[in-house]
Formats: sequence, structure tokens, C-alpha cells
Amino acid sequence: MPAPWQEIVNKIDDYRWEIPQSYKQGMSVPGLIFASESMLSHIWEENAFQQVANVAFLPGIVGRSLAMPDIHWGYGFPIGGVAATRIKDGVVSPGGVGFDINCGVRLLRTNLTEEEVRPKIEQLVAELFTNIPSGLGSKGKIRVNKKELDEVLTKGSRWVIEKGYGEAEDIVVNEEEGCMKGANPDKVSSKAKKRGIPQLGTLGSGNHFLEVEVVDEIYDSDAATAMGISDIGQVLVLIHTGSRGFGHQVCSDYVALLGEAVKKYGINLPDRQLACAPVKSPEGRDYLAAMACAANYAWTNRQCIAHWARESFVKVFGKSLRELGMEQIYDVAHNIAKIEEYPIGGKKETLCVHRKGATRAFPAGHPDIPNIYKNIGQPVLIPGDMGRCSYIALGTETAMKESFGSTCHGAGRVQSRAAAKRSLRGADVARTLAARGITVKAGSIGSLAEEASEAYKDVTEVVDITHKAGISRKVARAIPIGVIKG
Repeated sequence: MPAPWQEIVNKIDDYRWEIPQSYKQGMSVPGLIFASESMLSHIWEENAFQQVANVAFLPGIVGRSLAMPDIHWGYGFPIGGVAATRIKDGVVSPGGVGFDINCGVRLLRTNLTEEEVRPKIEQLVAELFTNIPSGLGSKGKIRVNKKELDEVLTKGSRWVIEKGYGEAEDIVVNEEEGCMKGANPDKVSSKAKKRGIPQLGTLGSGNHFLEVEVVDEIYDSDAATAMGISDIGQVLVLIHTGSRGFGHQVCSDYVALLGEAVKKYGINLPDRQLACAPVKSPEGRDYLAAMACAANYAWTNRQCIAHWARESFVKVFGKSLRELGMEQIYDVAHNIAKIEEYPIGGKKETLCVHRKGATRAFPAGHPDIPNIYKNIGQPVLIPGDMGRCSYIALGTETAMKESFGSTCHGAGRVQSRAAAKRSLRGADVARTLAARGITVKAGSIGSLAEEASEAYKDVTEVVDITHKAGISRKVARAIPIGVIKG
């Protein structure tokens, strides 16, 4: 007996599956899921198919409602969803960005090798855990007042670098150079600011982590060398976190506000979680201005954490930053909406590209990537779960043509946090990680169960799909040897 999804989707090839407009009356465009056939049953069971189709109802949507192979159910949009809407008559939806605005990843290289780090990994992980505030409701070491917070929201990571937290060179290798234009703190609620003031410079909880990794595969040595990755066994540092309670509150505020805008503008939606407003409307512009503030907060947050990670390495290894070679490779956003241009129907259109659990993947030569990467393309950073591996990839021309310059962002959950905690014990997860040579330190041992490998898809399968589909290209793989979590 065929699976239910088999009667709905059109197979384009082994990695592309189309949901036709006929699936639901009212879809303005088809849906397209990048996935393997083996993944589709779980995607169907989790109701993510329905969410891909629902997104196709958004006014002004163009191309297709897209889903990456790490897709799973989310608020309104699926996590792993991408959608582009016309500026002139389309909408912006907070559900297409998510609650953790600019949750993203920063990657640092080092001159250290696994052989040098392994003997000190427990000391290093302990120092990182002490030096970097983490955990639910954690408070940062940086104290800002309301005026200073507004400066953070408008200047982004440049503000904190000017305070001595990082290197000027870090700015260049950030998406948007660590500061999204158009941010307006006046469009952010006092409640969001109140939540943001104490949490600047904190890792947080949930799936956020800092990982000490070792390069174990290099697929493109020229591209890897351009990023400062030269050898198997080289140690990297990956930071995964976002805008904390500040971004969550911004999203919550605008989901409510844009829920009213849906009524005001007579927008018909199949799911109220797709609350939206015309991009050009006062409500749409206000959301984008507040979202930019949250994005800038997140880039500042990761900048602080990178600075303290560097300090920790200096202390444990007794070397200077120059000797350690702790340079930033890149920083990417996973939850964001951007105004970008793409050819639609033979002419260039200005679009609002929603990426929710998806990474920008621009190709070589694109004007929005740093000069040092102009010849290879934009680095794409794809973290896995804490027990397996992470990938470094590059953006491609195929992504520009097929996925609005987007690719996957991680492994993608297959179990909810509650289900994972019911089936696993944190202490058992810690023992399993130790047996794999991974030192882990967390604020709560019980929280490890929520983030166990069993709760996630295999990131290797996810990345292989995007690589074979051509929307990003593998450069290197790294495995964890030390992890801190909230």
C-alpha cells in the first residue's frame, strides 16, 4: 500500500519533491521539498507537508514554497522553510523568521591540533563553561543600560568590538558585517528591551551550544585553505546561539500585532500562525525594523561569546591570540528575513526572502560576500548534533536559481524535546558522549537528553542531499571533542 504522501507529491529527482498547487485550493505556487525518499514519511507524519503547502497561500509569494531536508514542524512556517514574497504586493510574516531571530552560527579556526588539545580538553571545557554564561535565563557579564542597548540594536557587533570585545577583522567575515540596516529601537517594546538587557553575551539553553571540533574530512582543499582550514586534525570552535529572550519577545509582540493586520488588510490564510502584513505597510515596515534590532542583538551576542572563547584558549594554552591563530572564518544567520533581488519571469524583482532554519548560500562573485571569499563563494556553516559532526560548505549558483540563495541549517529534529526526555536520561547521554571521546559540560544534566543524537536526523544525510541537489557544496567536516550547553 503506498504511503499517503506518494499520492500527492511529484518526484522531480532523487532530491526534489514537488507539492502541486492542486494539493490545496488557494496555493499560489507549488511547494518543493529537498529530501531523500526515506525522509518523506517522517515529514508527512509530522505535518510539515501541510505547513509547506500553507506557506504557498501567502500574498505575493513567488517561485515555490521551499523546504530544506532538515525540515520539521514549526510555528506557522516549518523549520527549514524558505519563502520569497514580492515587495510591491507581498507580505512579511514573523512565522517565516521564527522566535529566535538570527539564531545562527559563528566559526573560529585555530592553529592548534587535536594532539595538542586532547590532553587539556577537560580543563578547556571547564574554563569555557565558567567564562561563558549559559543556561535558561542566564545573565551576561556585560551590563548595559537602556541607551546602550539601543546602540547595540542599531550598531550590532561593531558596538561591542569598539568596547574591546573582539577584533576589527571579525566584522568583515559576518553576514551583513554583523549589522543589519534599517534597525529602529523605537519599534521594539519595552518588555523586549527589559528581557534583552541582562542576557547580552549569553549562550542560552535548548539547542544552543559551543563546540570544540576537530577537522576529520576535507572535500575541497582549495576552498578550505581560503578559509584557513589546512589540515586534518586542526581544531575549530563553533558557536551556535541567537537573540535570546529579546528576539523571542520581538517575535511574540509582532505575531500579535500582525494577527490584527491580517484582519485589517483582508488577508485570507489557512493558518493563523502565518500572521503577516504587506511589506510596504506600516505594520510590515515596523516588524522588519524590530527584527533587524533582534538580528543585531544576536550578532553582538555571538561576538561577546567568541571573545570569551578566545580568552579561555589563551588562559588554558598559555599562548597569545596571534600564536593561537583564532581568526573568525564566518558568521551566518539561520532565522531572518532579507530584502534581496532575484530574476522572476525574466525580470529582476525585489523580494522579501524568509529563511527560517535555513542558511544563506550565495555563490562566488556575489557582491554581498567578503572579498576574501569572492573566488569561492559564501561559507555555509551547518552544525549537527553534539554527538556526530558539523559541516562547512559553500553557496552555489544553483541555490540562486532554485532556492533563493538558501540551503539547510542543521540536522533537524525527529523527536520533540519532551519525547526525547521521556525516552532518554541525561546521565546516559553524557556517558555515551564520553565513550565517543566527547567531553560535555551542561548547566543541567537532564537537558542533555533533549539534545541527544537520537533526537535529530543524521546531519550527514541532510548535507549530502543539499550537496547532491547542488544548493550548497561540501568543503570540510569536523567532529566534536568538547561541548558546553546551557
